[in-house]
Amino acid sequence: MSTVPAADAAPTVDVANARARLRPGRLIGGAVLLLVTVGILWFFVSNERFEWNVVAEYLFNPSVLLGLGMSIMLTIIGMVLGSVLGTVLAAGQLSDFWPVKAASIVFVGVFRGIPPLVQLIFWFNLAYLLPRITVGVPFGPELFSWSTNDLITPLTAAIIGLSLHEAAYMAEIIRAGILSVDQGQRDAAAAMGFGRWHTFSRIVLPQAMRVIIPPTGSQVIALLKGTSLVSVIAMGDLLHAVQVIYNRTYEVVPMLIVAVVWYLVVVTALTLVQRRVEEHFGRGTARIAARRPIRKAKEAR
Repeated sequence: MSTVPAADAAPTVDVANARARLRPGRLIGGAVLLLVTVGILWFFVSNERFEWNVVAEYLFNPSVLLGLGMSIMLTIIGMVLGSVLGTVLAAGQLSDFWPVKAASIVFVGVFRGIPPLVQLIFWFNLAYLLPRITVGVPFGPELFSWSTNDLITPLTAAIIGLSLHEAAYMAEIIRAGILSVDQGQRDAAAAMGFGRWHTFSRIVLPQAMRVIIPPTGSQVIALLKGTSLVSVIAMGDLLHAVQVIYNRTYEVVPMLIVAVVWYLVVVTALTLVQRRVEEHFGRGTARIAARRPIRKAKEAR
C-alpha cells in the first residue's frame, strides 16, 4: 500500500494567523473623509465671525435656559397628549364600527396634511372665527361661555397645534405596530383562555412596541425641533429667546449657534434614551451566537 510522502501533503492553514486583506479603496476613502473633517473643523475654528466668545457668554444665559425649558416642556406635553389621542385614533381606525373608523381616518388625513406652522397660526387666531367658546345643549341653551382670547394664549395655541399634529402621526405609528403582530398570536392567546384586554396588553402590545419605539423616538426628536415654530406666535421657546437677544445685540450667528448647541445636546440625549428603550423591548429577538469557553489544550502522551 503506497503512502503519500509528507513533503507532498497540503500545508496546514491556521485561520488564527490570517490577516485582513488590504483594501486601497477604504484607505483612500478614509483619508478623504479625514481631510474633509479637518477642513470643516478648521473653518469653524479659524473663522472669527462665529464669535465663539459670544457663544460662551450666552450659552447659559437665564433667558436662553428658560426658553430651552419651555421647548422641552412643549415636547413632553405635545408627545403625551399626541400619544394618548393617537392611540385612540389608531384603535378607531382598526375598529369595525364604520362611523368611528371613518372619523378617525378623516382626522388623521386632515392633520397630517396641514403643516404644523399653519395649524399654530390658525389656533392662535381662533378668536377671529369663534369670539366665544360655549358649552351647552346642541341647538339649545348654553351652560358655560368663555372669551376665546382669554383661553387661546400662545401657550395653549402651541399645545393644541403640536398635540393634534403629533396625534395624527402617532396614530399611524401605533396602528402599524399593532398590525405587525401576526393574527396567529391573538388566536393562540384566545385558545389559552386570554381575554381581549390581556391578549392586547400581554401578547400584542409587547411585540408591537418593537415596531412602535423607533419611529416614536424619531417623532419625539422631530417634535422637539418643531417647537421652534412656536416663535412665530411670540411663544418664549429656545429660538424665540435667542431671537430676542440678537434683535438687541445684532449678533445673529453666535446666538443661532447657541440654539444649535442646545438642540444638539437635547437630541443626543433623546437618541441615547431611545437606544436603551429599543434594547429593552428588543430583548429575545436578536440572535447572538453563544461563546465557547476557551480550553487549554492538553498534550496526550
